[in-house]
Amino acid sequence: MISQDKTLNEIPLNKKVYIKELNCIGNIRRRLLDLGLVKGACITPVLDSPMHNPRAFFVRGTLIALRNEDANLITVTL
Repeated sequence: MISQDKTLNEIPLNKKVYIKELNCIGNIRRRLLDLGLVKGACITPVLDSPMHNPRAFFVRGTLIALRNEDANLITVTL
């Protein structure tokens, strides 16, 4: 199976993916790690807001909302 890497904001609703890498540093990286967005974690986009920003994601038993600019910093694999 060929790995297809994408950013989190490119994933359609209800498609399970796994976090491969956080492409950020500093406070934003710490915030994402604190939310449970660690390498290997399963994450699923579940809701879109009317303007598609932010989106809601189910990760590690919790529903979180991420802005598109933050979701763009997360590389995932299918």
